[in-house]
Amino acid sequence: MKQLGFLALCALTLFATQSANAADEDGWITLFDGSSLKGWKASENKDAWTLKDGILTCHGERSHLFYVGKHAPFKNFELKVEVMAEKNSNSGIYFHTEYQETGWPKKGFETQVNNTYVKDPKKTGSLYGVVNVTDQLVGDGEWWTQHVIVKDNTVTIKVNGKTTVKYTQPDDYVPEDKNFERKISSGTFALQAHDPHSIVHYRSVKVKPLP
Repeated sequence: MKQLGFLALCALTLFATQSANAADEDGWITLFDGSSLKGWKASENKDAWTLKDGILTCHGERSHLFYVGKHAPFKNFELKVEVMAEKNSNSGIYFHTEYQETGWPKKGFETQVNNTYVKDPKKTGSLYGVVNVTDQLVGDGEWWTQHVIVKDNTVTIKVNGKTTVKYTQPDDYVPEDKNFERKISSGTFALQAHDPHSIVHYRSVKVKPLP
């Protein structure tokens, strides 16, 4: 019986190892575990973020939730985020950014999350302020996948598999606005709580680093 138990333990260990290896071979890394904010750090109004039943919700004064875990920084990558926005809500997903305690992130790019927010015509799928989408692609109260791919100087954004942006930054590009350095480099990710009237939910954030 002891030998059988030992063999069972070996088989279980082998299965777990094979499963971990399969996940590694797939290349995707989960950044939000659904049960905690481990690896994340919120700026200024930290109470704008709540976590319940595996869903991360932003609802409150401006705050940005930065990924500060061991896998950062990122340069070339694929990022997939599952999002749902309520009516008249605004949020955003930043990349190539860095933690700052207050204000709108000055470094990096924002991929817009906005289906029906009336004060801003830049809709979900925009590379904010660089390539703007004006068509509404997703309804309020619907989960969708925002997929961001950065490879060298090219940024591709997809919403539920539909390409909304494919932008290649010129080699000699110099940002026009010194207050917001939208320039491809490297950095981390951040999710945005925009204002007290916006309610946006996130339930999955995962990344695949690229060469």
